[in-house]
Amino acid sequence: MLSDLLLLLSFAIISVIVFRRVRLSNIVAYLFTGFVLGPSLLNFLDSYHEIELVAEFGIVFLMFSLGLEFSLNKLIEMRRSVFGVGALQVIASFFMFFFISHLFAMSWQQSFAVAGVLTMSSTAIIVKVLGDQQRLHSKTGKLAVAILLFQDLAVVPFLIVIPIIAVPAQEGAVLMPLSIAFVKGAFAVAVLLSIGRWLLPRFFDEMGRVRFDEVFILSTLFVTLLAAWFTQLLGLSMALGAFLAGMMLAESHYRHQLSADIRPFKDILMAMFFISIGTLLQFHILRDNLSTLFLIVAGVMLAKTLTIMLAVLLMKGRLATALSVGIALAQMGEFGFILVALASKYHLLDAQLASLLIATGVISMSVTPVLVKYSQNISREVLHHSEKVFRFQKTLPGQFHEHTIICGYGRVGQILSRFLRSESLPFIVLDRDPMRVKEAREGGEMIEFGDASRREILLVAGIEKARLLIITFDDLQRSLTLLEQIRSVNPNVKVLVRTKNDNGLDMLKDAGATEVIPEVLEGSLMLVAHVLYLSGVPRRRILHRLDCERKTKYQHLHGFYYGENSQTEKNAWHIEQLHAVTLTENAEVVGSYVNQFHLADIIIKSLHRRGGEEVVISAEVRFKAGDVILLQGEKSDLIQAEKILLRKPHQESL
Repeated sequence: MLSDLLLLLSFAIISVIVFRRVRLSNIVAYLFTGFVLGPSLLNFLDSYHEIELVAEFGIVFLMFSLGLEFSLNKLIEMRRSVFGVGALQVIASFFMFFFISHLFAMSWQQSFAVAGVLTMSSTAIIVKVLGDQQRLHSKTGKLAVAILLFQDLAVVPFLIVIPIIAVPAQEGAVLMPLSIAFVKGAFAVAVLLSIGRWLLPRFFDEMGRVRFDEVFILSTLFVTLLAAWFTQLLGLSMALGAFLAGMMLAESHYRHQLSADIRPFKDILMAMFFISIGTLLQFHILRDNLSTLFLIVAGVMLAKTLTIMLAVLLMKGRLATALSVGIALAQMGEFGFILVALASKYHLLDAQLASLLIATGVISMSVTPVLVKYSQNISREVLHHSEKVFRFQKTLPGQFHEHTIICGYGRVGQILSRFLRSESLPFIVLDRDPMRVKEAREGGEMIEFGDASRREILLVAGIEKARLLIITFDDLQRSLTLLEQIRSVNPNVKVLVRTKNDNGLDMLKDAGATEVIPEVLEGSLMLVAHVLYLSGVPRRRILHRLDCERKTKYQHLHGFYYGENSQTEKNAWHIEQLHAVTLTENAEVVGSYVNQFHLADIIIKSLHRRGGEEVVISAEVRFKAGDVILLQGEKSDLIQAEKILLRKPHQESL
């Protein structure tokens, strides 16, 4: 047993490191470990049954942690999404997979188990991926979490039903055992929740007063295992008792401490559980059914996407959101593996079917992070090619005259349209994001779907009679392409271009931009204006200073000192910096005229003599030893300029 554990842990550590490098879940790494070391390939595990026993406790602690996450207040707050969209998804997916399985000559018991397995999605992966992308609080994120919450609740009935239907019985004699099992389940819920409400808070109060961490951890383990033992005593699953124990304590103020205490045990034992699941994979079965496996994966993910979309649409959700949620939850989840293990234990699933289901889960979970990342782009493209509402409708002759065209309806475009509307100025917006267009049109906005860089789209938007065109997106190449199209149709229209900074300012001006507004620099000028005004500087002088900065292309806003830990240091080679160089006694440039020093893209901002005196640079000024020269330019150019300034005469170097 000890040698097997050491082998498992060492191989699991290596697998997790490798799989994390390629951005795959730890669950996939554990399944791979069991697959390689199990009887299908290397067959290195002699203590398989002992490991399987330990792995069962992984399910117990996982379900306890899951119960801790269930807050009745949260469920009530999200009841429409959880018990509406979530319930519809589980029901639709379950019955669809049940009937499909039945078509493939499976018994109704097998079909029930398979449908339950495939209905579940991965809570762990989805929450992590959406959290990393900061989308948990988006519409897609909230709906996905609501569906996952109901799926997690739906695991409980499956844990009760699967052991019952697996027992051989006469036709029609299953109803009584199921009724008895649900009565036992209701009794367990009532007993455990009552204990949790009245007894456990006092118990943990006493344990907390001891102020001894080990006692608190032991108490947590004791409560978890006691609840699991109680439900097992009633002939139910241990996982059900652990889940109820977690729910008992979910509303207590010990919730977070309990979660932290149980996590190390849960993580280690869950790893053992998924390793044991990996041993169910049969290499020869996967090899002989490879094409069938990929068809199953594609079919399952497509079917789940459609059922989730249907559930969201039936609850009055938007098509774009429904498609994004469907793509995100198309995979099989970790609770599916729990149900596979349970069904295999009771011989509902044979080795071939179990292997195919587990492999389906592994593949679908592996592609999930990529699908979630691009779910919005995928839904956008699908809607772009399918919905007629997004087709650009040809405008009527004379509909636009002396109007403003806003290209791009992001944050800046929406702010501009609000101010134009408040002044009753005519305008039209062009945007190529179909979801955004649909949202805006339903909100009554004057917006059309189309790529503004295309000549025909500009003509439909009335570019020939427009007074002003505003480019709001920060994309230099797209802006240059758009300017070329604009000037070929209407050379006289005024064009304002918004950019993040002033990179490419001259290129945009040369391409025909009337004004270029660098967002960061203009924001800095507004801050300067407020500082000067609050410092007592007259408003007229402030406006004059701002106009001078714009006319000189923001000269005072260029060049900055960058420290070792600066966040912008990563891109420092392409950002103008300030760098001071002190001339040495034997520098070659000492005695030469300052104006003779020329290096492309390098500016001498100032020159100070010894003692701090600033020298006004003119045709008569020469370099002297000890001069401090402040240079401005990109990092690579500054390095070259410093070498030139400090270079020694050739005769000395020889």
